Amino acid sequence: MPRPGLRSRAQKRKKIRTPGNRNVVHYWRRKPKKSHCAICKKPLPSIPKLRPSKMKKTDKITRRPNRLESGRYCGKCLQDLIKQSVWTQ
Repeated sequence: MPRPGLRSRAQKRKKIRTPGNRNVVHYWRRKPKKSHCAICKKPLPSIPKLRPSKMKKTDKITRRPNRLESGRYCGKCLQDLIKQSVWTQ
């Protein structure tokens, strides 16, 4: 039986035959979904598809583009939001 952390269906499983002629199950964490824009739901192109533990180890520049609200909205929606905020003032 696998250890308790591997018993959930959050783990991807693959049955493998080893060189010693045994059948074993290898477990992998599933890859996370691509991050999406909060308004139009399109995938954000510049944010990598990494698990939170790996994302912490990357530097800030590779995590997201260097602009306001970049990990939340795509460029087009952000442009529209900025225009609306300027026009309403």
